[in-house]
Amino acid sequence: MEKRRTSIFENGLIWFGAGVSIAEILTGTYLAPLGFRKGLAAIILGHIIGCTMLFFAGLIGAKTRKSAMETVKMSFGQKGSLLFSVLNVLQLTGWTAIMIYDGALAADGVLNTGAWIWCLVIGALILLWIAIGITNLGKINTVAMAALFVLTLILSKVIFFGGAHAGIISGEGMTFGAAVELSVAMPLSWLPLISDYTREAKTPVKATAVSAVVYGIISCWMYVIGMGAALYTGEYDIAQIMLKAGLGIAALLIVIFSTVTTTFLDAYSAGVSSESIMPKLNGKHIAAVVTVIGTAAAILFPMDNITDFLYLIGSVFAPMIAIQIADFFLLKRDSSKRQADIVSLVVWLAGFIAYRILMNIDMPVGNTLPCMAITMILSIVAEKIAKRDTNAQSLSTTD
Repeated sequence: MEKRRTSIFENGLIWFGAGVSIAEILTGTYLAPLGFRKGLAAIILGHIIGCTMLFFAGLIGAKTRKSAMETVKMSFGQKGSLLFSVLNVLQLTGWTAIMIYDGALAADGVLNTGAWIWCLVIGALILLWIAIGITNLGKINTVAMAALFVLTLILSKVIFFGGAHAGIISGEGMTFGAAVELSVAMPLSWLPLISDYTREAKTPVKATAVSAVVYGIISCWMYVIGMGAALYTGEYDIAQIMLKAGLGIAALLIVIFSTVTTTFLDAYSAGVSSESIMPKLNGKHIAAVVTVIGTAAAILFPMDNITDFLYLIGSVFAPMIAIQIADFFLLKRDSSKRQADIVSLVVWLAGFIAYRILMNIDMPVGNTLPCMAITMILSIVAEKIAKRDTNAQSLSTTD
């Protein structure tokens, strides 16, 4: 029986759901000190950088029909890729907890019954999404996304056409480069999992392009809503904005469904990545376990500021995908049959260190793009040197 593949439309819906996120709205509020024009420019530039990388990452999985962590083996080898699989499961578990925490806090702001109750409600709905499965979510996702689309339009109208004028927010050290980096950070956080979805597509290239473009547009929209909320209403709590606008139950639906549709992707991909670590594991079961752990963590621990978490993700996965892009599209090399590619691991470490150093330097394009450029150049140079050494050894053996 032929395996069912996802359509372009279904892939678009998946990434629409990923983009509609309370976490992205909250991150958008951090950009308010720049003012609307500069903030908007930073959001757009950051998403162009991040979503371009997202497209290339997804295209590797789409063309090879491999999951995200399986594609990592092509650059780092069977054992070498385990480092990134483990780190990916950890970051996705962290994201699951953060998203449930943010969603529950916002839901409790709308209907004050206790944040822990909303953690349990959101966790239960994510488990339901996991049980249904990615290829069977078509109609449910269509209904959920249609509702979210209408409700976010209403939210945008409340913020931008409510008659308020943009206020002045304290700068607090926010620079244009830092704002760009915060805008790059969200699409960058999806790099280690987009292939888990594009590999299932009927038309790989088109589905990947639609995924990156839809996510980029919607994510920008969420950032602008957050920034606009801070500038035009002086309110950083999105739930309070919705309440003041009289949205009531509609506000609750925005919060709950946007959290579920985004967090499902994190938990699901944590399960897929776990199969790369231990093939005998059942991805759905692990996704359920990650959801339970994330729910418990959201109840027990405060998670109000995620900027350091975003930067940590960038420093790990930006150089990783830079090496993958160089290997797949430029060098045409595949190390998946090797145990570990030491050269690639050393280059990744250099890229990781470069990212951390560049964090201390304010650049108009942020530090992700320069870090990836440095890493790709190092990867190409290292491959040329390795080939030259191999050729030299071959010649000496012949002599």
